[in-house]
Amino acid sequence: MPDTRSKPPRHVVILCHPEQDSFNAAMAAAYSATVREQGHEVIVRDLYAMGFHPVLKSAERPGPGERQFADVAEELAVLKDSDVFVLVYPIWFGGPPAMLKGYVERVLGSGVLPDAVYEGTAKGVLAGKQLLSFTTSGLKEIWLDEMGQLRALTQAFDHYIEHAFAMAPSRHVHFGHITHDMEPGWARRHLEEVRGQARAIVRALDGLVVAE
Repeated sequence: MPDTRSKPPRHVVILCHPEQDSFNAAMAAAYSATVREQGHEVIVRDLYAMGFHPVLKSAERPGPGERQFADVAEELAVLKDSDVFVLVYPIWFGGPPAMLKGYVERVLGSGVLPDAVYEGTAKGVLAGKQLLSFTTSGLKEIWLDEMGQLRALTQAFDHYIEHAFAMAPSRHVHFGHITHDMEPGWARRHLEEVRGQARAIVRALDGLVVAE
């Protein structure tokens, strides 16, 4: 059956790392290049480069008198026509950077009331879309597993976002022991896994289009 879609699927990559030459930035670039090669659209939102303000203002809280600020409206417009929502960030002290948490609070949570989260009826811009996360840490994965950190992060962050905003089942890929003196071979291997994940999600999306 021919591909009848009017426009290519859109992947929105949210990069959250303060260093422009970080391994996280390399992962975002590898993912983006791979899906573009497959004919998909990619938009990268580098939160630090953008100077995104993560602090939720009182006027933004859902309820009477709620306001939506220009930077939030811009992000929601980018996310509106997306098919895949990709998070790329380091794990710092057991959780995502404050910048990313603020993005969730101010952008994803814009206009979302607690009752809708509880009932799973928050039909925002990410409803039905796929969540893919790539994370790194300077510590080895065996230590993180012993501490239960990855399991806790996946449950408290990934699965919460997935449920709160009515998304499709999520996928999380983590790379441990990412340091400035990491062996180049390991870096290449990790980036190839990122590319593999990108190709897999492209195949899945293209398969859905054909099936329709």
